[in-house]
Amino acid sequence: MNELIDKLIQGKDDRILGRILSWVENNIEQGKAILQKIPHFYPSWVIGITGPPGAGKSTLTNALIQLLVQQNKRIGIIAVDPTSVFTQGAILGDRIRMSEFFLHPNVFIRSAASRGNLGGLCGSIVEMIDIMRANRRDVIIVETVGVGQSEIEIASIADITLLVLVPEAGDDIQAFKSGIMEIADIFAVNKADRTGANTFVQNLQNMLHLRNFTADVPVVKTVATKKEGIQELWDNIVQIHQSIQKNETKKQQLLQQKIERLLQKELWLRIQKRDIGKYIHTTNITDLNIYAVVEQLLKESVS
Repeated sequence: MNELIDKLIQGKDDRILGRILSWVENNIEQGKAILQKIPHFYPSWVIGITGPPGAGKSTLTNALIQLLVQQNKRIGIIAVDPTSVFTQGAILGDRIRMSEFFLHPNVFIRSAASRGNLGGLCGSIVEMIDIMRANRRDVIIVETVGVGQSEIEIASIADITLLVLVPEAGDDIQAFKSGIMEIADIFAVNKADRTGANTFVQNLQNMLHLRNFTADVPVVKTVATKKEGIQELWDNIVQIHQSIQKNETKKQQLLQQKIERLLQKELWLRIQKRDIGKYIHTTNITDLNIYAVVEQLLKESVS
């Protein structure tokens, strides 16, 4: 086990990284043991990229990878895909779109299946990020499924959350205001060479101003297919990260949210091992109090 951890930290064998990520994603005991022994100090930047389907998240991620590779950064990508109804695995769409970097020595791309998890993430996302952190990746990018407003969980695990929108969103931007809009640290209006992009950007900036956000949220126009606006986008990300490093409250909040997420997952895994059916089959349905059942299951799971 210690030899495996040493190889993971050395970061010279992507097969080791892939194997451990599989253990962690599938809740294998070896993965849990490694997580309790690996160092978590490496200062990786965790960037969450989210937004509605068709906004160009994968193309934008691909453009960012190209920029970071030129800076000799070691990059880890976790692309959360919808789950295959047949295999319960990831459909691998994002990995295909990033194929030009698939064999690059400084880039590791991992597709992860959402497996029904809400929020556009997979259940083991925190653990997978920490494995990549131990592997000494300078930048870890997490791309969510792309289901829209419900994808607010990314803000609880990423240092910086990038929300990708397109000019065609138009008045539909109102639909995002109550949820996903509030979690963005930076906006990328992608496909900005299309008609109405400038108007959309202006409306977005006005909306952010009217809602009295606590800090100025950058809005950057990009055309990911042409690599336009990518440097400006990265420069803004760097500035945001610098401010976060000085914000101890923000870092403590992220740490607490990660612990809460891990507790929820572990508790649910323990509950799943219980025989819930015994309460239903051995009790008269009309007399069954489901709240009492839930309380009993919780007691059994933490004992």
